[in-house]
Amino acid sequence: MHGFDDILGQKTIVEHLKTAIAQNRPSHAYIFCGDEGSGKKLLANRFAAGLLCDGPVDERPCGSCIPCIQTSSGNHPDIIYVTHEKKNITVGDIRTQVVQDIAIKPYSGQFKIYIIDDADRMNEEAQNALLKTLEEPPEYAVILLLAKNTGSFLQTILSRCVMLRLIPLDNDIIKDYLIKRLEIPDYYAKLCAAFSNGCIGRAIRYASSDQFSAAKDRALRIVKNINRMSQADIANELTQLNPSKAGEDALPFDDYLDLFGIWFHDVLIFKATADANKVIFLSEISDIRAQAAAMSYETLSGIIEAIDRTRQRLNANVYFDVAVELLLIKLKGK
Repeated sequence: MHGFDDILGQKTIVEHLKTAIAQNRPSHAYIFCGDEGSGKKLLANRFAAGLLCDGPVDERPCGSCIPCIQTSSGNHPDIIYVTHEKKNITVGDIRTQVVQDIAIKPYSGQFKIYIIDDADRMNEEAQNALLKTLEEPPEYAVILLLAKNTGSFLQTILSRCVMLRLIPLDNDIIKDYLIKRLEIPDYYAKLCAAFSNGCIGRAIRYASSDQFSAAKDRALRIVKNINRMSQADIANELTQLNPSKAGEDALPFDDYLDLFGIWFHDVLIFKATADANKVIFLSEISDIRAQAAAMSYETLSGIIEAIDRTRQRLNANVYFDVAVELLLIKLKGK
């Protein structure tokens, strides 16, 4: 850990945090808002480390002083990670871990920093308990709320926090990072980047996941062979894809829908442009070329719409086997 040099694509936020560290004048509360894997926790940890760092001001966090080493190992006494055992963060969690604790002055640093992950899971009682602290915080208190979205926050909470919205990264930035840092093939880095929705953490997880690799192979087997599959084959695939039967380690079915969507988008793009460089599944170009020649624009558009419709049906709790069997039949181009 050293500074913010390895933070990708969040220049405005990084400059804001570096200024607060340099001036030694952080706000009392921040909301880091971004999708899962966007880097919220990394930014919050670096900010906390910078505020507590003993190194030169323009190099904070320096990564080598005692506070930085403690922060890096997760053992700094003045950084409190608020946890919760239930789905929602309750008023009890906030009272015991923040409200009652915050009256105790910092152990060794100038600031006492609270990092609340999944802060958008605070119920209304918990938010109201936190609000009292936000209204009259001790001079040394800094509260960092990490959230996927801000829709569940009370307006009174939002008005007392500095909002930092993380922007999705460009796919090329993510792809280059994966190639350089994880040393994975170009085509696979391109797929993981496209699949990540601009979130570097998500892309790294996919690139390192045996489950994702297996799901990718299964999805490709289906889309490449769908026209040769019998009803018995489709029934077998339904069993393999059903999250309730596939085991705890299986990827969510949404990930399969994304893989199907990327494949048929590739086919559509290649049909329109004949440019292999625009294709994400570049290693499968011969199959993509064959399907592009065999399918009409209308058929491909219908398949892509059917994938979106299947997602909507499943979100509406339509019976899984019915929704997915309809999709697999549609993938046949019928």
